[in-house]
Amino acid sequence: MAQKDGGAQPAPKTESHDPGFPEAFLQFMRTGWREDPISVAPVPEVPNYAKRRAALSEAFPGETLIIPSGNEKVRANDTDYPFRPGSDFFYLTGDRDPDSVLVLHPTASGHEAVLFTRERNSKDTDRFFRDRNGELWIGRTHTLAEKSTELGLETASLGHLGSALAQSAPGRTRVLRGLDANVDRAILAYEPDRSRPRDRELAWTLSELKLVKDEWEIAQLQAAIDATVLGFEDVARILPADRGVKERLLEGVFGLRARHDGNDVGYSSIVGAGSHATILHWVRNNGVTKPGELLLMDMGVEGHNLYTADVTRTVPVSGTFTPLQRQVYDIVHASQQAGIEAVRPGVLFKDVHQVCMRVLAEGLDDLGLLPVSVDEAMAEDSTIYRRWTLHGFGHMLGIDVHDCAHARNETYREGALGEGYVLTVEPGLYFQPEDELVPEELRGLGIRIEDDVLVTADGCRNLSDGLPRTSDEVETWLAAQREAGPRLPS
Repeated sequence: MAQKDGGAQPAPKTESHDPGFPEAFLQFMRTGWREDPISVAPVPEVPNYAKRRAALSEAFPGETLIIPSGNEKVRANDTDYPFRPGSDFFYLTGDRDPDSVLVLHPTASGHEAVLFTRERNSKDTDRFFRDRNGELWIGRTHTLAEKSTELGLETASLGHLGSALAQSAPGRTRVLRGLDANVDRAILAYEPDRSRPRDRELAWTLSELKLVKDEWEIAQLQAAIDATVLGFEDVARILPADRGVKERLLEGVFGLRARHDGNDVGYSSIVGAGSHATILHWVRNNGVTKPGELLLMDMGVEGHNLYTADVTRTVPVSGTFTPLQRQVYDIVHASQQAGIEAVRPGVLFKDVHQVCMRVLAEGLDDLGLLPVSVDEAMAEDSTIYRRWTLHGFGHMLGIDVHDCAHARNETYREGALGEGYVLTVEPGLYFQPEDELVPEELRGLGIRIEDDVLVTADGCRNLSDGLPRTSDEVETWLAAQREAGPRLPS
């Protein structure tokens, strides 16, 4: 791949607490360095990225398409969060660096793809030690030519991006917005329509391209899910039956597996002990488990290529469900099982939702909680059963935990499932501690069961079936993990 000429670089990134640099020190630092070459080869996924760019190119002939990686985000003062590239950008390039921008320039036969990215802060300038992005600070980085070879993409210096954006034709340019404020501002000057329907079309097209997973993507998801299964086992092995431990201990044990076997966790782990299980997005994880109560864990490993698992299990801390806990758990499991059995090509997404919700509503009726009949509770102008189950039955899964989120409603929520889709099935029931419409013995009880399923030609396959789902299986599994004892990832 050809490498374009370099351009101007941003000003060095330094901090107020850094020491000054006397001239003698500068002169000393400029000498005595050896240049060690590195071996670079195309990554195996290069054909995948090229195929995806070709599909996007076909959708927008004659138009300039701009997809940024995103910028580093400040965590506090002069420290940043670990950077993760924008999912659509990574889906098209495989590049992991911040501030990069993919530009697809229209040609007579399609598009020419150019990746604008940071140049290497080599030892040719003082940047390698003066700049916080220099190599003495962050390690060896690729040259433009090395990155071009690795990703199978033409590369250009980030310093040339401004002129490239300035050449974008008004009315013939689309931007994936919300990732890079500098890019958004630059293109606003050439796109007067501030409602930006053209940009929204780019976003939903990318989401819909991601709906069907190919064999490589399914393998990435399976690897992340397999690591997640191991992470749940790790947690179960150190979860005491007779005393409390902090939710953050369990979060940390799973996090170790995620960092060891993958890139990181795919989202903030939810570890809800007791009544915390009723808080749908409980991520403070500052509680303590208690024998006799339930523990809900919603956790997923993000793999090395950023595809993520999303699995939830609810377990009895003591090792055995009480009769009431078991009754509610079995309602949720029956709902999930009905949903999984409904998943197949051609079935509407919303119909799977209805299947799961019908079982939950019938269970709530059996518990004596519905003030009306099941049919009345499920009516579109009512849905009062949802007081105890606010969320839907599931969502698409892939390179994002909530994958394909910008797809059109008629394609996703109102659309039919297709072979190669991967989605979660995750019904739950949640009885808040302060809910006076339920018996006291139910208050503070929360249960969710979540699995990741692949739509196949004749139904679906549960990719996370390495973990138990029925109440009896959960008890047996938990006892077996405790007997096996703690382990370190190998």
